[in-house]
Formats: sequence, structure tokens, C-alpha cells
Amino acid sequence: MSHTTLHLTVTEFCFHTGLTAPELNEIVGLGMIEPVNGVQQDWYFDDSAIRVCRRARRLHQELEIEWAGIAVAMSLLEQIDRLNSENRQLSQRLARFTSE
Repeated sequence: MSHTTLHLTVTEFCFHTGLTAPELNEIVGLGMIEPVNGVQQDWYFDDSAIRVCRRARRLHQELEIEWAGIAVAMSLLEQIDRLNSENRQLSQRLARFTSE
């Protein structure tokens, strides 16, 4: 199965996420997402960054928290997701040994 990655310009990215260019600059500066290339005038973003930014924007609007707080919250949410996944895997392994 092949996976095609979209590369979006800043304008396209802002259109699809509802962010303004200054908000996008702040989000990149906080490390929530990274452009595919490093030259700010020619930034491109992949489609996975859209998901992150939509979630961040939703949190920003619903909780009325500054972007720095959203970056911390997003980091914690990612860690929770990772730990939940690890917990599921370990529970499945354990179930193999205890179900006999």
C-alpha cells in the first residue's frame, strides 16, 4: 500500500486549518509542527500537520488558552495516547499468558 503525502503552502495550510499566518508562525515557533523545508518564505507543510493544527486550534478556541499552553497540552495528550497504546499492547501480551 502506497502513501501519498500532500505538501501545502502557507496559504493553503492556513485555508485548510483556519489559522492565520501569525498563529502558524507561533505554532511552528513553539515546536507543535515543523515545516517540511526550513526557509520561512517557502514553508511547506505535510498533511499530518493539518490534523495537529486543527486539534490545537480547537483547544485554543474552546479553552481560551494561549498557544504556549496549547503546546504543553498537546504534548501531554500525545504522551497519554502513547501510554494508552503501550498499555493496550502490554495487556494483550499479558492476556496470552493468563488465559491458559
